[in-house]
Amino acid sequence: MRPAFIPVGQIVNAHGIRGEVKVNPHGFDPEFLTEFDTIYIDNQPVKVRSARVHKSTVLMTLPGVDDMDAALALKGKTVSIRRTDVHLPQGQFFDQELLGLRVIDCATDQEIGIIDRVLTYPAHKIYQVRGQREYLIPAVPGVFIESTDPDAGEMRVHMMKGLATDLDIGGPRLHVR
Repeated sequence: MRPAFIPVGQIVNAHGIRGEVKVNPHGFDPEFLTEFDTIYIDNQPVKVRSARVHKSTVLMTLPGVDDMDAALALKGKTVSIRRTDVHLPQGQFFDQELLGLRVIDCATDQEIGIIDRVLTYPAHKIYQVRGQREYLIPAVPGVFIESTDPDAGEMRVHMMKGLATDLDIGGPRLHVR
């Protein structure tokens, strides 16, 4: 089941004395966060009065937050968006939607585990899958990822040697004393 809200950042500080809050995006381009008229803090809708990118963060002006003290009171809060407020291109999903998906090996139709973490690296993301073993599966469609269906709760993958983190693929080891 897809989550109703997607966490997109965290309020990390006040900016200036007029109540702007500084939001660090979590895995998103800061420009993406400026597109929303409404964000959610503590599952409550908050209308955004203004939002702008500043370095790698987003500075937001929110109603009722008119000074530094009010902005600092929001420090540490998670900023979310409603999933239905955004439309991603076909085949793209938020990381939050992938957590908990069953991962099925295409060759055997066997479940190998559940996605419990999405790791972000410069080249691509890696899905950490836990089952009887732990697997690190590169998020490369057509090579490792056959299909992803959050509504059905599953991802189908092409398994290859070396994806399990606990397999000894290096051959015999020398013990040096």
